[in-house]
Amino acid sequence: MSERGRALIVYETMFGNTERIARAIRDGLRRYVAADTVPVNRAPDVVPGDVRLLVVGGPTHAFSMSRLSTRQGAVQQADVVMPIEVGIREWLGALERADGSRPDSLRVTTFDTRIAKVRHLPGSAARSAAKLLRRMGYRMLGTSESFFVSDTTGPIRDVELERARRWGEELGRLLTGSARVAG
Repeated sequence: MSERGRALIVYETMFGNTERIARAIRDGLRRYVAADTVPVNRAPDVVPGDVRLLVVGGPTHAFSMSRLSTRQGAVQQADVVMPIEVGIREWLGALERADGSRPDSLRVTTFDTRIAKVRHLPGSAARSAAKLLRRMGYRMLGTSESFFVSDTTGPIRDVELERARRWGEELGRLLTGSARVAG
């Protein structure tokens, strides 16, 4: 699989639900390419050269990517599982722009988590992140995806984790041009 490069999934999570989705996406991708997850507070500011797919995900807060103020609000709702100082908004702001030296080899895509009972409201962390990545010169693979939690702090249902794994498989097929894998 190394000749196919690898996928890197950078995620922000407050209560662990988005991390669980990121890992399910990783598991689906691993049927096609090597894939790793990294929390946004430990993510590199430059996409490593062997990465062919960068997947960025976080929770939808106030109809977009989180801000420090919305993450501070999350702390007041329940214990959070990662530092709140850096979210995907800040990380993307520090991420090096696409340099054009590998225009055909690196793709990006985005996902978010959101509360199921407000699934039809406008705004999405995934769409906001995708728009920013396109402006930075990155090329998208597929479309952004949303996954739904039962309430603000979760839980996330197994059906959503399975949907995330299948989406990861689809991303792997798109990235490698592979035929559908049975199973």
